[in-house]
Amino acid sequence: MNTQLTIDERNAVLVSMANLVEKEKDNILKANKIDLDSYSGEDLAMEDRLKVDDAKIEGMIGSLKHLASQEDPVGVERFSFKHENGMQVYNRTASFGTVMIIYESRPDVTVEAAGIAFKSGNKILLKGGKESLNSNLEIVKLWHQALEENNISPNWVEYLQFDRKQTQEFLANPNQQVDLVVPRGGERLIKFVKENSSAQVIVSGRGNNFVYIHENADTDIAIDVILNGKTGKISACNAVDKVLIDSRLPNKKEFINELLSTLKKHNVEVIADKSLEDLDGTRPLKSEDEWYEEFLDYKALIGEVDSVTEAIAKINKYSGGHSASIISKDDKEAQKFMENVDNAAVYHNASTRFTDGGQLGLGGELAISTDKLHQRGPIGLQHLVTNKWYIHGNGQTR
Repeated sequence: MNTQLTIDERNAVLVSMANLVEKEKDNILKANKIDLDSYSGEDLAMEDRLKVDDAKIEGMIGSLKHLASQEDPVGVERFSFKHENGMQVYNRTASFGTVMIIYESRPDVTVEAAGIAFKSGNKILLKGGKESLNSNLEIVKLWHQALEENNISPNWVEYLQFDRKQTQEFLANPNQQVDLVVPRGGERLIKFVKENSSAQVIVSGRGNNFVYIHENADTDIAIDVILNGKTGKISACNAVDKVLIDSRLPNKKEFINELLSTLKKHNVEVIADKSLEDLDGTRPLKSEDEWYEEFLDYKALIGEVDSVTEAIAKINKYSGGHSASIISKDDKEAQKFMENVDNAAVYHNASTRFTDGGQLGLGGELAISTDKLHQRGPIGLQHLVTNKWYIHGNGQTR
């Protein structure tokens, strides 16, 4: 493998790549049309992720330019210490080495996640899904062109055209060094990677996000937040699936009727827990499993709770550990909710749709981790590094 690239070399490649994506936009869209035309269309969320349009191309270009403008995440001093024997000790950030990204259906990951991994000094192995093969190969071709334009080996970005069995074999016994594996996709993909990988895995887990309407809620804000979370983008892991309504909400009946009517206008199927099962225009819960399910569809499950404590317990039991929001005018109760809900991101009077590296100031993300090690929530440029100790002495022995 090549020795570490300088920050100027890495930035030059990112700028070249941004220019190439802009220049070759029509070819990317053509390749994506082949993928879309071949897709069965049975999964609405996957189709939404698969589609590349002008806005997504603009997002790719913006992401690359922004990455090129950011500080080098490698070599940042985290700690320093002068030993009593005169040794100078430093702890600095360091690249992982080789990062493998396994993802379904999203050609923009081939640009953005690869860009973040490359900027942080890593070689990237990309394993996309067969449904987006044409789009991905077109984009990887541009990565290789960007590298070669800067006299850098195209080996820094490698596309693995593997089937499931080959992927399984590679994860268990890679024929090259793999330091970190990041699966981005549904629960089946994540389970498959965790069970088979011999390298460290960062889990970008399921959403199944909750909004809790506290007894002291501004119900206009509640409707806006639920609607945005549910219908803004059904394929997003930060979408809302569950709504908990406090039984003590003063205008509960009117609020529920307004909520149901608003969701109906947006063709959202509403499932009612047994606490609310007499509501018109809803269907009853099939089983408790639906509380655990990430819908990725125009579906929402509503239920009732009697307190903040009960809401916290329910979210901690059923959610995917991703995002949850409380709608309340009571700051103290909101603080209690935010401190005790065991999610990567917690909100007070705002939409869960903001759990995104770009929206939270990171300039983009490799994935959104629902693990607690080594980074939780959106993994940005500054998180895709490990660390290393540098010790300078002049003959000290212990």
